[in-house]
Amino acid sequence: MQGKKQQLDALEVALNNEQKERAFYLENAKRTKNPVGKAMFEQIADDELEHYERLKELHARWKKDEKWPDTVSLTVKKSNTRDLFARAVGKGGTIPAGDADDLKALRIAIDFEAKGIQHYADLRDGSSGEKERAFFDLLSSMEREHFLSLKDTEEFLTDPVSWYRKTESPGLDGA
Repeated sequence: MQGKKQQLDALEVALNNEQKERAFYLENAKRTKNPVGKAMFEQIADDELEHYERLKELHARWKKDEKWPDTVSLTVKKSNTRDLFARAVGKGGTIPAGDADDLKALRIAIDFEAKGIQHYADLRDGSSGEKERAFFDLLSSMEREHFLSLKDTEEFLTDPVSWYRKTESPGLDGA
């Protein structure tokens, strides 16, 4: 089990990471010409801002009271990045292909999110309180949603035929 000092330090790392990731996503949303990538980066940047604000509040209260705050809400706005991706692709028309910079940004973002999943899981596993564990588990699962959305986007940009085949999910109706 981690000590409170280690947990506060880990929370400070998380705050710093959320800020850096938000800046990265906003920069790439401006840069890309691909509307799917733009929408994805903008949505994740908004999610990261919410994470940052919640973590900042938690950190300040935890540091002041020297314990996990009793009144920190265990809810965070649900990310809709996967739905957003499906809507952007499903609109039809021609979607500009991603370029090498888009793929590079996606792969960096995938790495960010994988590390975020693990970081919040470590905080969860090092926590002694049920509310504390539930909060960090929620953040870990949100980072996982980002990770999966980014992986979908990567597949779409690198192999759109396979991506469409997989997402169309043709079924056998026996006819």
